[in-house]
Amino acid sequence: MAVERIDAVPGFQGAQAVADAILYEGYLLYPYRRSSVKNRVRWQFGVLLPEPWAKANGLADVRAGVAGSAESWWQQTECLVRASKDVLVHCRLRFLQLRHRSVEESLPDGTYRAVDQAGSALSFDEAVAREFDVHVPVGELLAGEKRFEVRMPGGVDVERLAEGGRLRWEVWPLRASLTLSMVACDTPLFRLRAHVENTGQASAPDASRDEALRASLIASHVLLAVPGGCFVSLLEPPEGAEAAASACANVRTFPVLVGAEKDSEVVLSSPILLYDHPRIAPESPGDLHDSAEIDEILSLRTLTLTEAEKREARATDPRAAAILDRVEAMPPDVLARLHGTTRLPVPASSARQAVDPAREPAAADPVRGAQVSWWSPEADAAVAPEINSVMVGGTLVRRGSRVRLRPRLRGSDPQDMFLDGRAARVEAVLLDVDGAHHLAVTLEDDPGADLHQWYGRFRYFAPDEAEPLPDGEPA
Repeated sequence: MAVERIDAVPGFQGAQAVADAILYEGYLLYPYRRSSVKNRVRWQFGVLLPEPWAKANGLADVRAGVAGSAESWWQQTECLVRASKDVLVHCRLRFLQLRHRSVEESLPDGTYRAVDQAGSALSFDEAVAREFDVHVPVGELLAGEKRFEVRMPGGVDVERLAEGGRLRWEVWPLRASLTLSMVACDTPLFRLRAHVENTGQASAPDASRDEALRASLIASHVLLAVPGGCFVSLLEPPEGAEAAASACANVRTFPVLVGAEKDSEVVLSSPILLYDHPRIAPESPGDLHDSAEIDEILSLRTLTLTEAEKREARATDPRAAAILDRVEAMPPDVLARLHGTTRLPVPASSARQAVDPAREPAAADPVRGAQVSWWSPEADAAVAPEINSVMVGGTLVRRGSRVRLRPRLRGSDPQDMFLDGRAARVEAVLLDVDGAHHLAVTLEDDPGADLHQWYGRFRYFAPDEAEPLPDGEPA
């Protein structure tokens, strides 16, 4: 039986938890106060502005090959699907719609006048989460694209303040379109496209960005599900699907598999780069809306706010007030869990690399001559990164060896991906407390390599992220 609701797709709830973190990424940064400079420039991810304003202000049009800002009026997702023609494609478009909260004081004649602050209330820009769901059978999408109009009405709400005056919330109408299409690839796969476009005309070309945001989709992203079918990873496509994956054109957003490692029925197309199967750390007690969500330090620093700063944060936004309430009520054991944990990016069995067969698993104590565990402090004297070696691709690699860097697609620092294919020199072979080896390297074509060697500042890669490079082979 076809699943008629995207919420009922297995694994979707976990996917939406990750999507929620993206939806509010940068919504309000620590110290969560309106007066903070960094909270005066908000809404940085997945912003789709009205087309006339975007064009008039020189933003990018990738279709025309014009360089410019990352912000535009449209975004596009393309991903690979394996499914029969009767499988339903579910799509949920999610975004924030800006809502302005203004404080108004009452006048003797019964009218109201906007002010910046009244009592504990502050004027501020909030946002409302919006969702738009569609589902279409694969067969219908193969027959032709489907376009859906998205309409979010404007309106005004008011609430009287106990100390006099009132709060006034205003939201402006928003128009967008969601277009789904699908084509067959050379392989037994379909390429699914979700194109989102801001079709509103509300902002004048000479309006400020703050005004244009009133008619914009903020933090726009899509969730896709194919219950009964499966998506194919674009980061690690299976054999035979590499060309089809490379042909997918993703603009200002990128799809990754979400859910458990074995799941492939749900995709999140995010304006923030992610790996396949991202998840929220189970230790995290709730959103902090601050990039990277370093929960422990943010929680501790939030506790250091003065009472006056906390009053301002609570008056700034209800979400800031919720963060303060949660942090102040956090039990010691919950805070202790935020201190840190270790999760291997690869299974532990593959994290330990083969070492020089001549080395024993235990080191000899130079004083007593006894065998001691490798992690024991007494073994430090026997640990020598400058002479240690490790087996890489059947070749023993040690200091002075040449390697070609091949960072993993998953579990690597995104910055390391820029070094894929570069030749490097091994400066040391290191062993961490988990028994895994690491190569400290300098790039052969780095003009500052001598300085890095002198300072001892290297780049670090696991042995399975390198290939032995013969001395005669060019970099």
